[in-house]
Amino acid sequence: MIVISSIPLVTGFVTLIHSPYIGRFAPSPSGPLHFGSLVAAVGSFLRARSMGGQWLVRIEDIDPPREVPGCSDDILRTLLAYGLEWDGEVLYQSQRLDAYQARLDSLMANDLAYYCQCTRKQIHAMGGSYDGRCGALETSLDHGAIRIRNTVGIDKFQDTLMGEIHLDKAFANEDFIIKRSDGLYAYQLAVVMDDDFQQITEVVRGSDLLETSCRQESLFALFGLTPPTWLHLPLVCTTPGMKLSKQNHAPAIDIDQPQTSLNAALQFLGQPQVEPRQQMHLMLEQAISQFDIDLIPKQTEIILS
Repeated sequence: MIVISSIPLVTGFVTLIHSPYIGRFAPSPSGPLHFGSLVAAVGSFLRARSMGGQWLVRIEDIDPPREVPGCSDDILRTLLAYGLEWDGEVLYQSQRLDAYQARLDSLMANDLAYYCQCTRKQIHAMGGSYDGRCGALETSLDHGAIRIRNTVGIDKFQDTLMGEIHLDKAFANEDFIIKRSDGLYAYQLAVVMDDDFQQITEVVRGSDLLETSCRQESLFALFGLTPPTWLHLPLVCTTPGMKLSKQNHAPAIDIDQPQTSLNAALQFLGQPQVEPRQQMHLMLEQAISQFDIDLIPKQTEIILS
């Protein structure tokens, strides 16, 4: 429960080198960008550029069973069609597997993580939260999923837009999975390591990841790293609790006539409309100059009318 109190380097926007701000957009290549993705991309882009900072793009491609061939390049082409030009090179998580494994090896060697073989059915019988039983065994298991020994259990954090966010303590204290039983690296581990590697100062993303942020705060603390700040945008939903997503077969955004969709994304974020132009970077320059974080709706979801 959450309580709220292969594309070339592009440098179309000038980054002010005195600004320490570094933001990012990190889509998974499991389908084309849809309107919900566009809202997240535009929100993170405008926040970074309005701060005079850098905006990076990361492709989170560490879950091959869910990935669509050619989707990574399609996502990058779509961003360029909307004038959302990034700084530096695109980071692919699939190129970071050795770093993830090195961290896991260190954690396991120091008894800071352990193998777990509990099934979802068993965890449901525990009341829905894993109780740490595999980590308490006298003889350690030698295979299964890998869980972190979560000795910090951070259950609250400050959101730039919505204030202090509180999380259920049982969820926050859980020893969560950092490598899956199928051998794939868990999102939590990869994203924390990559945000630190890229020196991200603020993460701007959808409110479906509010719970994830507390777990990532815990990992940052366990690794002795400084976490970024957080800014969670309202989710684009079709009905209450049903976000627009690739899993729900949300349609791809139009790359031939991007002006209308860009203004729709600005409107969703509570920002002033901009004058439609053929050159998208001119529309974005106006959007950056008008960007006001205080105009973004302070709610977790908005239903598309």
